[in-house]
Amino acid sequence: MTRFSFNQATANRWPIPDLVAGCVEAGVTRVGLWREQVAEFGLEKTAALVRDAGLEVTSLCRGGFFQTPHWYEENSRAVAEAHRLGAPVLVLVSGGLPPGGRDIDAARRHVGEAIGSLVPVAQDAGVQLAIEPLHPMFASDRCVVSTLGQALDLAAPYPAEAVGVVVDTYHVWWDDTVWAQIERAGREGRIACFQAADWITPLPEGVLLGRGLPGEGCIELRRFREAVDAAGYTGPVEVEVFHADLWARPGAEILADTIAAYEEHVR
Repeated sequence: MTRFSFNQATANRWPIPDLVAGCVEAGVTRVGLWREQVAEFGLEKTAALVRDAGLEVTSLCRGGFFQTPHWYEENSRAVAEAHRLGAPVLVLVSGGLPPGGRDIDAARRHVGEAIGSLVPVAQDAGVQLAIEPLHPMFASDRCVVSTLGQALDLAAPYPAEAVGVVVDTYHVWWDDTVWAQIERAGREGRIACFQAADWITPLPEGVLLGRGLPGEGCIELRRFREAVDAAGYTGPVEVEVFHADLWARPGAEILADTIAAYEEHVR
C-alpha cells in the first residue's frame, strides 16, 4: 500500500473531511485531489486538514483547457493551489479545439506554447506540470493531445523537472506505440504521474463516465504498472475512476473496493 493513492474523483461525492477520515481509517496515506472539490471546501481548510492527517497529496487535477480565454490566469491559480496543498504535480488536460476551429495541429502547437509560458510560474512554485493525453474520442472538446508520444513531444522543449507527462491507462491502453513511449518517458525523466483505471464497454452516454475499477474491463493494468516501473518510475499509483454507479455508493465502500482491486490487478 505504500504506493497506492486514492484519487478523489473515484468517490467524487464524498466530502473532503469524510474522504480524509476514511483514508486515515483505511491506512491510506496518499490522495489525489481535484480543484473543484477543494474550492468548495476551501483551499486553506483542505491544506490544513490533509497536513494534520498526515496525508500526502500526490497530484492536483486539473489545469489546462488552453482554448479558453483566460487560460493563463486560471492555470497560474492552479499552480498556486497545488503548491499550497503540497501537491508536486498539476495535471493538465489540454482542452479541445477552439470554438469553430478545425485545425487540430494549430491547437496542439498552442498547447505547447501555453505550457511554455507557465514553466516559470511552475518552477517558482516547485510544481511539475504534467501533460495528460486523453483518448482520441475526446480530441474535439476536451483534449487535442491524444497519445503519450504527442505529450512527450510537447514537453520536450522544457526541463523535465518542470514539465512531465501522465500515464493514464484508460486513455492510452489502445495505442500500440505506448510501450516504446513509456520507455522514452522514463529515459527523459518525464513520468510525473501514473493513473490506473479500466476500460469497460458499452460506454455510457457521454462516454466520460466509462471507467471501471481495476479488473472490471479489458486493460492489462499490471503490465502498465510493470512498464512504468521498468522505465524508472517509483512514484504513486493513483486509481482514478469515473462511473455514476460507483459514485452512488458510500465513500468507505468505494475506497475498500478500490484498494482490493488495486491489490489484485495492479500491484
